[in-house]
Amino acid sequence: MNDTQGKEAKSTIERKMLEALICPQTRTSLRYDAQKQELISDKAALAFPIRDGIPIMLISEARRLKS
Repeated sequence: MNDTQGKEAKSTIERKMLEALICPQTRTSLRYDAQKQELISDKAALAFPIRDGIPIMLISEARRLKS
């Protein structure tokens, strides 16, 4: 496996792990925003940050989205 294939495999695994997470407030699925490095709960109107590759799933750390 070359370096490019390794990065693609890691990215796929990380995406699958992120997709398995749910909103701690509503228990609904989250949407991944790669550009902002956030997991978005549309139902709760919250954006959970991803810091150093780790999703911070605390409501107190989430950013409120404008309705």
